[in-house]
Amino acid sequence: MLGDNDEDIALAAQTLARGELLGLPTETVYGLAADALQPHAVAAIFDAKGRPPDHPLIVHVASMDQVTWFAADVPAHAQALMKTYWPGPLTLIVKRRQGVADVAAGGHPTIALRCPSHPLALKVLQLSRQQGVKGVAAPSANLFGKVSPTTAEHVREAFPHLTVLDGGACQVGIESTIVDVSQDTPWLLRPGMLSAAQLSAVVGRTVQRAPAKPSTPVSAAPGMLASHYAPRARLRLLSLQDIGQLAPSCAGSLAVWSRSPVSLPAQVHWHAMPANAAECAHALFAQLRELDALGVAHIWAEAPPEDDAWDGVRDRLQRASSASV
Repeated sequence: MLGDNDEDIALAAQTLARGELLGLPTETVYGLAADALQPHAVAAIFDAKGRPPDHPLIVHVASMDQVTWFAADVPAHAQALMKTYWPGPLTLIVKRRQGVADVAAGGHPTIALRCPSHPLALKVLQLSRQQGVKGVAAPSANLFGKVSPTTAEHVREAFPHLTVLDGGACQVGIESTIVDVSQDTPWLLRPGMLSAAQLSAVVGRTVQRAPAKPSTPVSAAPGMLASHYAPRARLRLLSLQDIGQLAPSCAGSLAVWSRSPVSLPAQVHWHAMPANAAECAHALFAQLRELDALGVAHIWAEAPPEDDAWDGVRDRLQRASSASV
């Protein structure tokens, strides 16, 4: 495990430059990182995660001036979003330069780019850039489809022999918002902690929300599978009323995560869900792991409010519950 001192940060950058994998902290979740332009290194990410090779990865850069190494076109609305929300939890999908980062892009004509705000991630990206690493592919550092990691220990649980840079608990706690800016109409593909209204205000027009099966083609993007982020236990999203009514008849061991206390049988584990969307996002994946560690067969989570601020949390819980069916 590497720490936050200069020597360890330099070692982390050298690990990437050598074409090896690194557990990299970001403000969203920990990434399984490799040099985006070394095909064998990127292929090792897919192999380690068990991820389909056509499911694209996000490429992380240290600054906006690295975008043109990967992007064939950076439209004005993309530049506006970068200037406003980079560094930060926003991924933009742009048209890809032909022949660049083919493996990281999963062979698609577009590429997903992000500049993270975690100070250690930025230092590693800056140092590795000096060693010829123009961008770092880094999906979440977990086995494909499983609960995302928000601490260095979570990463080590999945990959015991991986070099991991410990940057503490992730501040945001869920993956970045993804916007497709490769077309005239910007599309919100994956919600995060940036709302469609916030994005639209910067762009100067409405950022469209991509439905589950959009009639208008949108670009391939990470984290878009219906089933994802799954704990071992079967996860269900229920109203508080349904939790109270159904818990007495639930067969098997049960843990409940809800914003308000509810009358439950004595053997049921209850944990409080934060009432604030950002705090809930920060706690979400760590909480699912904690409930899983209880050895329960079922996890019931109170459905998030139908509010834009909760879109990212709702998206992750819905995908995790789909994977548990």
